[in-house]
Amino acid sequence: MASKSVVSDGEQIIIASQLIELGARLQVLEAETSLSRERLLRLYKEIRGVSPPKGMLPFSTDWFVNWQPNVHASLFINIHRYLLQNAEISGISAVIKSYQLYLEQISLEPKQAPVLSLTRAWTLLRFFESKMLTLAECKKCKGNFVTHTFDLNPSYHCGLCSPPARAGKRLVCEVAN
Repeated sequence: MASKSVVSDGEQIIIASQLIELGARLQVLEAETSLSRERLLRLYKEIRGVSPPKGMLPFSTDWFVNWQPNVHASLFINIHRYLLQNAEISGISAVIKSYQLYLEQISLEPKQAPVLSLTRAWTLLRFFESKMLTLAECKKCKGNFVTHTFDLNPSYHCGLCSPPARAGKRLVCEVAN
């Protein structure tokens, strides 16, 4: 039987704790750490004070291309890519740091949840790894935004440059703040 490293175990607990504090679901914790499900459940209850939510993880690329989620997903993925290229971090550490930076960039009212949860951000990265989603450059602002990989985007305009009519009042209020 291989002996377990106390240091490695401690590092895994720190990673799991950071993920739980940022709102990760149990499935993300299981995929990104080597801790047992029972230990993760105990840790989740200790940090959050409640049992983790049940149910399946979101699995639809369509959510990420809707106008408001697209802006948030695009912000996150661009932060993540920048960190991978310019900082000496990778893996789950890059995901945690990217999400923390994303949260710093959006302004939230007290008790308001971010548009992009950590679980959705993690899922977004899985979609990029499997080449289901990619980035397309907006022809107006030159920003890179999340799109379906096989969409034809010769003259792509992002949701900020060309917001849908239904965005109206909500977008004006967000820009004014």
